[in-house]
Amino acid sequence: MKILSRWALWVPILAFVTLVLTWGRDLPPPGVIIVAQLLAGAVLAAVHHAEVVAHRVGEPFGSLILAVAVTIIEVALIVTLMIGGGDKAQSLARDTVFAAVMITCNGILGISLLVGAIRRRIAVFNPEGTGSAFATVAAIAVLGLVLPTFTTSRPGPQFSPAQLGFAAVVSLALYLLFVMVQTRRHRYYFLPITTEGEVIDSEEHVAPPAGRTALASLGLLLLALIAVVGLAKGVSPTIESVVEGNGLPQSVVGVVIALLVLLPETIAAVRAAARDRMQTSLNLALGSAMASIGLTIPAIAIAMIWLEGPLLLGLGGTQLVLLALTFVVGTLTIVPGRANILQGGLHLSMLAVFLFLAASP
Repeated sequence: MKILSRWALWVPILAFVTLVLTWGRDLPPPGVIIVAQLLAGAVLAAVHHAEVVAHRVGEPFGSLILAVAVTIIEVALIVTLMIGGGDKAQSLARDTVFAAVMITCNGILGISLLVGAIRRRIAVFNPEGTGSAFATVAAIAVLGLVLPTFTTSRPGPQFSPAQLGFAAVVSLALYLLFVMVQTRRHRYYFLPITTEGEVIDSEEHVAPPAGRTALASLGLLLLALIAVVGLAKGVSPTIESVVEGNGLPQSVVGVVIALLVLLPETIAAVRAAARDRMQTSLNLALGSAMASIGLTIPAIAIAMIWLEGPLLLGLGGTQLVLLALTFVVGTLTIVPGRANILQGGLHLSMLAVFLFLAASP
């Protein structure tokens, strides 16, 4: 534990120092490799410190902390890449947000159900809380990613400025309403339950960290997030050149961004599922999906005040089919409040289809 703590202490600091030394410079191939390794280390350190803070404040606030932290990374990466991306970046926000929805609602949810079902044969969760979270994700996703395909005020899959502003306000309002329900009015719907259905209101076997430790982890979490954003921006030209060099669609860049920023959520969710805290895993998965849309779209809407060019948000036909299939299968998974390895496999197979079609549309 001491070794892990020392590692989690020095990696964010080293990553931040590397960011300062490399900011605005063209990196040679060896430098890109080093930065990529530090980037991965900073992501893992962010997981560690977010879990420390989450354990201090308890559920469901802990899940919210990591979800919002991950969304900050996502928004910062999208905006920084859109600033200098030109025409290629017009659909970057859509591609990244859609990839985040597919990864969370199929990847994180699927692997969490699979781990939980393998451990206990049946993964048990609260259908009231999980269902309300999934319904909110579906509503915000349709508002932000589906409607722009069918509106007629602007040519192409984009909102007019008034429509974008309205969608941003509604998305943010729905997200804040859900947070209020999750943390106050119906908090018990989002607490982990045992296989027998008993609510776990506290982690009795592990004492929460001291206040000073939690504050230190909060500071290191912020430092790690800054390092992740900056270092990812530094290696993004290499990612884009690799994508172009292999003849892959530009949307693959959005997929890579989403995979990177959701790595902390994935690790935390799998750990929770392995500890028989399935509800915590689902809170992380659906909370990340909700934050990715409900916070990213308002942030991008504000950024469009000074960003040039259109913002393409509407999904294409193939993406619409995958999104609809995800919501149908997800609803059937969540309603019973119990799942086995089949449901986990279904969601992971849909993630595989998404990744394959993203590379080979």
